[in-house]
Amino acid sequence: MASSVIPVPIYDDARRAIEFLVDAFGFERHAVYEDEDGTIAHVELTFDGGMLMIGSATEGELADFGTTVHEAGKPTSWLYVVVEAVDAHCERARAAGAEIVMELRDKDYGGRDYTCRDFEGHLWTFGSYDPWATTGA
Repeated sequence: MASSVIPVPIYDDARRAIEFLVDAFGFERHAVYEDEDGTIAHVELTFDGGMLMIGSATEGELADFGTTVHEAGKPTSWLYVVVEAVDAHCERARAAGAEIVMELRDKDYGGRDYTCRDFEGHLWTFGSYDPWATTGA
């Protein structure tokens, strides 16, 4: 079953975000909607049954309600994504330009992960710890 919770990070450059998230992290394009002038109106990216929608800082009806990492001065939250091959994923992200802020590490409660920043400063943790698997859900 696909997740019913879909994060919507706000980016200054939605077009670049699409390319980065696909190249660095392995997301796949589900839908990309452009306005008549070619600007990105709405994006849906998928990853292993989950979805992420990209919001643009300057476009759309909700633009006045959110802020970018650049405007806030630092991230106000981060995203956690379950991956199987954490080490290989980290190398892919590093090669694509992600800034690794916490190197690969094994966690006391199980799993292995790393944390990075994307090109606009959003924080992402990719790890093998799956909280759904440990809670019996």
